[in-house]
Amino acid sequence: MPTDLLECFAEDAAGAVPLTPVSAAAWPALEAKLDGPARAWLKSLGFTAEAGTHAPIPDASGGLARIVAGVTPQDPIWALAPLPEALPEGVYALDGIADGEIATQYALGWALGAYAFTRYRARRRPAARLVWPANADRGRVARLARGHVLARDLINTSAESMGPAELQQAAEEVAARHGARCRAIIGAELLTADYPLIHAVGRASSREPRLIDLVWGEENAPRLTLIGKGVCFDSGGLDLKTAPGMLLMKKDMGGAATVLGLAGAIMDAKLPLRLRVLIPAVENSVSGNAMRPGDVIRARKGIAVEIGNTDAEGRLVLCDALTEAAAEKPALMIDLATLTGAARVALGPELPALFANDDDLAAGILAAGTRASDPLWRLPLWPGYREMLKSKIADINNVSDGGFAGAVTAALYLAEFVPHEIPWAHIDTYAWNAKSRPGRPEGGEALGLRALYGFIEDRFGGKR
Repeated sequence: MPTDLLECFAEDAAGAVPLTPVSAAAWPALEAKLDGPARAWLKSLGFTAEAGTHAPIPDASGGLARIVAGVTPQDPIWALAPLPEALPEGVYALDGIADGEIATQYALGWALGAYAFTRYRARRRPAARLVWPANADRGRVARLARGHVLARDLINTSAESMGPAELQQAAEEVAARHGARCRAIIGAELLTADYPLIHAVGRASSREPRLIDLVWGEENAPRLTLIGKGVCFDSGGLDLKTAPGMLLMKKDMGGAATVLGLAGAIMDAKLPLRLRVLIPAVENSVSGNAMRPGDVIRARKGIAVEIGNTDAEGRLVLCDALTEAAAEKPALMIDLATLTGAARVALGPELPALFANDDDLAAGILAAGTRASDPLWRLPLWPGYREMLKSKIADINNVSDGGFAGAVTAALYLAEFVPHEIPWAHIDTYAWNAKSRPGRPEGGEALGLRALYGFIEDRFGGKR
């Protein structure tokens, strides 16, 4: 996405090339309306309006008269996403789109398709621009695209440039943009303030651990608390990862990045709620004072935790943050974390795992994900597996005693720190596109952002 969000859109349709989205089912009727040369030209190209394809129609002078693009009505957000990079540089204007929701989805997909990460290398060429569809919800497009851009940029940034302090700075910038309050508890202050596990995970790094705390909205409004795992780099600690296992560990703060993008969208929409964002930001490193396998550390909740594996650090920083979040008894708590490889084995890179202690909450998030083409899949908080987390010397181990159900046992560990009466959802996300697809380039991704925004908008009485 351009630095200025609106650079991939244009206001003036004068001189713009018409862009006609058409489904395969509607193509024969549209084809029949074209003049003979245009029909012959498209037939020579083999164009049949297959979803994801497009074709130019030349004018008499050899210029562009029109672009026709094959779309599918079932997934409009990605229908035009290939075009900002695929079309010649210029301005294009949709025609024949009367439905405001469809126009909004087309525009959002266009924005996401125009994204490029440019911190270290300039983009190849400017993206093609789209005239704002007259009936699109510009505010919704802007806030959701901006949320994705923020999350993608944060995740894509190397750990050298995105440590705990830089993640705090990003949160402060989001807060300042929307008039929120943001503070952080840093380094040894974490021990004084009783966040022992956040400190334990981050103490081995020269970059001090911290708990970032952002608050926005009216004090008496319904309370929503978002918690994002902010492990800015994960070496595995003394249970050191392999070299291949570390290659993508700059993305281990993907939960925090997604939460910040989501928080920005919520505040931009001025949803009627009181928002709190908690991000335990650490680097899991190796040094003489690193936490060790077998250590027992008492969490903020008072539970004694045995460290069965230092590479299961995300649940350790999250549990102190969850305890803090629960103390306010919010109406809803949601955490996002790049927590387990087991969730990726079960569901792959494109489908985050959803755990929830409330069936209606889970159903609402899943339905919102379907509407937004941002799917999740529910996995169970299966109580029978709690015994896998037993410790012989402490209240709980941070890992199970075997290789089964790793995503489930991680979620069960977190559930120990959430009171049953507080609706809570945990999302185990990859936060990364393993391959490039239209609108979703390989790299950092805010999986679940649109689903959660739509769900929160409905839950707290915002206007769609």
